[in-house]
Amino acid sequence: MSDRQHIQYLTHSQIDKTKWDDRITKASNGLIYAYSFYLDHMARNWDALILNDYEAVMPLTWNRKYGFHYLYQPFLAAQLGIFGNGLSEDLVSRFIQAIPVRYKLIEISLNSGNTLTTSPGFSIQRSNYVLDLSRSYDELYDSYKENIRRNIRKAKQIGCTVTKGFDAERVIELAIQQMRSYGEEAGDNIERFRKLYRLLHARQMAATYGILSPKNELIASCVFFFSHNRAYYILVGNHPDGRTIGASHALIDEFIKDHAGKKMLLDFEGSDIRNLAFFYSSFGAKHEVYPALKINRLPFYLKWLKK
Repeated sequence: MSDRQHIQYLTHSQIDKTKWDDRITKASNGLIYAYSFYLDHMARNWDALILNDYEAVMPLTWNRKYGFHYLYQPFLAAQLGIFGNGLSEDLVSRFIQAIPVRYKLIEISLNSGNTLTTSPGFSIQRSNYVLDLSRSYDELYDSYKENIRRNIRKAKQIGCTVTKGFDAERVIELAIQQMRSYGEEAGDNIERFRKLYRLLHARQMAATYGILSPKNELIASCVFFFSHNRAYYILVGNHPDGRTIGASHALIDEFIKDHAGKKMLLDFEGSDIRNLAFFYSSFGAKHEVYPALKINRLPFYLKWLKK
């Protein structure tokens, strides 16, 4: 990292996306969410902070409401923040301080490569779980908790089978059924995901896995994305009938079996929800933390809306 630390703000049209994507590819903490094509699809708008000649970068994913600009975390983009090599806590803080004052509310997640012990606003540590797939399948299977192995056996005994490479629309349909509400915003997010999936599938950066019931019904499904020697458990669609027969357990086990021995992390993308955290950790996944940031610069008469 250069001793010069000039951080500049660029609007979307000013960003050199070739340099941007090259930085994300080469960053020690690079993630698929930060590629320009991912942001172009999933963020409503995004600008950026750039250190020198793209030595480190930070996407600023924004929207506008009630006349105020704010930063938010896009759908299916678990971690953003600052990307580069040799990032110090001081530099991370400088990036945060460089966020333009036009953004009156900031509610974003950084990434596990961003150390942040103090901030100008409020920060919390969020949870992720990642599983190193470089070991043999037998070794990985031995690290499962017994409840995982028991559910995998149950799914097989019942007669469930694995399916792969099917149309992602089947996952999307099941995912929509799981949503508590499906309004205009959710519909927009799903449509953005559809377009992103088509792009990544064409680039061989996406795959679908599913579990079929004995009646040949899809009862557990997932879209996985791939980048940076990492597989992202990105969108899950499960039918209620699969909950008690180990369908999700069998799906993840099949993915692990297919990719065991590779230099790859399986990224479960969370979770802070206790039951999900236990589920992911039961496959032998390790806890990974990353900071989330909240800064409220709204006028006093609106601050109460976002306490």
